Amino acid sequence: MSLETLAATIAARKGADPETSWTAKLLAKGPEKCAEKFGEEAIEAIIEAVKGDRARLTSEAADVLYHLLVMLAARDVTLADVVAELDRREGTSGIEEKAKR
Repeated sequence: MSLETLAATIAARKGADPETSWTAKLLAKGPEKCAEKFGEEAIEAIIEAVKGDRARLTSEAADVLYHLLVMLAARDVTLADVVAELDRREGTSGIEEKAKR
């Protein structure tokens, strides 16, 4: 599954029944809860990265990507918006880009 497909699935579930869709259930709880869940998943991925368990890190990274897209959807930010920002930054040194903020 591509990130684009996952993002489209998440967008399609925005109006779904929270009783039948985990995505709809998360989105129904609001952007703050979606952000909290993303943070939890990010911490779990960090723990697995430190432990060095490749399989668990892979699994947690998938959770992080999913919950990032849900969090973005909760605030009506699309994957295309994020990709456009990455494209804007292409060719710019990370040090230079960070200094502009």
